[in-house]
Amino acid sequence: MKRILGGLILAAAALLVAPAQALADSSPCPRPASGSEVPPPPDLYSSNGVLNLALNFEVATDEAGRTLYCFVTPDGTESPTLHVNPGDTLIITLTNLVPDALAKHNLLHLGLTSNMKMEMDKNPKDVCGDSATVPSSVNIHFHGTNTSPKCHSDEVIHTLVNYGTTFRYKLRFPKDEPPGLYWYHPHVHGTSSSMVQGGATGIIEVEGIANFQPAVAGLPERYLILRDQQFVEDPRFGPGLPSTPFWDVSINYVPVNFPRYQPAVITMQQGSQEFWRVVNADANTILNLEVVYDGVPQTVQIAALDGVPTGSKDGRRQGTLVPATHILLMPSARAEFIVAAPPPGTKKAQLVTLTIDGGPASDVNPARPYANIVTTTAPVKLRKIEPRPGSPIKYRYNDLALARVDTHRDLYFSEYFQAFGFREKEAATFFITVDGAKEKLFDPNNPPAITTTQGSVEEWRIENRTEEIHAFHIHQIHFLVTAINDVPIPEEQQQAYDVFPVGYWDGDAAHAFPSITIKLDFRGPDTGDFVYHCHILDHEDLGMMAIIRVKKKGEAKRGS
Repeated sequence: MKRILGGLILAAAALLVAPAQALADSSPCPRPASGSEVPPPPDLYSSNGVLNLALNFEVATDEAGRTLYCFVTPDGTESPTLHVNPGDTLIITLTNLVPDALAKHNLLHLGLTSNMKMEMDKNPKDVCGDSATVPSSVNIHFHGTNTSPKCHSDEVIHTLVNYGTTFRYKLRFPKDEPPGLYWYHPHVHGTSSSMVQGGATGIIEVEGIANFQPAVAGLPERYLILRDQQFVEDPRFGPGLPSTPFWDVSINYVPVNFPRYQPAVITMQQGSQEFWRVVNADANTILNLEVVYDGVPQTVQIAALDGVPTGSKDGRRQGTLVPATHILLMPSARAEFIVAAPPPGTKKAQLVTLTIDGGPASDVNPARPYANIVTTTAPVKLRKIEPRPGSPIKYRYNDLALARVDTHRDLYFSEYFQAFGFREKEAATFFITVDGAKEKLFDPNNPPAITTTQGSVEEWRIENRTEEIHAFHIHQIHFLVTAINDVPIPEEQQQAYDVFPVGYWDGDAAHAFPSITIKLDFRGPDTGDFVYHCHILDHEDLGMMAIIRVKKKGEAKRGS
């Protein structure tokens, strides 16, 4: 989205300057310095089928005046990586320690409160936690997990945890959960972008990828979580430069800020291979990752995308490594791949992101480095990945390519820019709509836009009628991408995802709107209401989201 709030860049640099020192002194959300070694995220592991932890939702301010949000355990562990096995139970006791007045002040500086739904309907069945949305309201979405959308599980439409209150999540992972990377983040409509950019995000790993991809067994595994954050520029530079990004970025919280772009440091053992497990936890920034040695993009071996082993969608219980020299990651996407250390004599080795062409109305995402890769003769202290006992499970969706479609739907993205200038109310509106229905901004009290029945397999064709790229995401399930712009993807190249880009329209009325065609699997146990939306979170917060209802088998099928 074009930056529609004209003074946003400079305002972000001045956020909450007065209370910044007090917040910084308490440091509930610590951050490494630029140029630091990339630290591994802290790890928490399930035991006897359960991972039970407490998380506090906290706020702080960095030295540049940026608002930071974080999930922190009572002993100060920030954004832990949560390791579970298929069939495990995850219990999180969440306490919101962010004062409402402070959150409201932050949002007003960003001009984000105008689109918040401040009151839920008073129907008791729709209340999960608190009943009214306030600027500090928080919840947790367990992104990509095939878990229940009921209250106290992965429910985001009505779940609100307000300042001073505590809420208990109890998430049961199915025994057929695909092994790989998932993540958690706030998902209150209207504030999800600012809270995710503040850094309140962490990784979930479902163990067992080595059972599907034997090539990764025994490799050191490195977890990398890439985040964007409020932009703070050198005052000598103006915001109009074509190469100026809309957002700064970080790697495991090590900042890589415009204009200097001082890379972080990744140390690998000479002659080794590592299994890199990467989450694009950006709110709005699209990435196209490359590992580059002396100017030459390296071929990496992709083992999983969005938590699903590559090449395993046709009923097999073994995946296939996919070679690639770059990996496009929309916000929320994950990629897991094997990387070889730089060979002796390499002068410059880096992890970088390439320039993104997101369309004339999109954010600016320029090429920039993330980390310099250096080598050492000593072993690097990383956990080595091992297979789980037993043979590979038959995970959900691994036979989706073979399933028969029973329903077809057409949907489209659209957007309208109504005003330009700082803090203009409803400066833009964003929609995702079933073709033939009225465009409607998301409201948690809206009826479902789509109703289907448990056991269905549907095909959706999703058009992008805008001049910027969008990222289609649906909760609770994965989908198989079968065609792009109506050109079928060869069956052997198809893959299951939970987020996928839909290219931008060039504005020429003679040209067709870009589209993707996907196959969605509602044969699992999850029923109830959940959402689908664009995972560029500024777009979601401004209305580009809708509700789907999955009825239990035996219920009459009603609705669209």
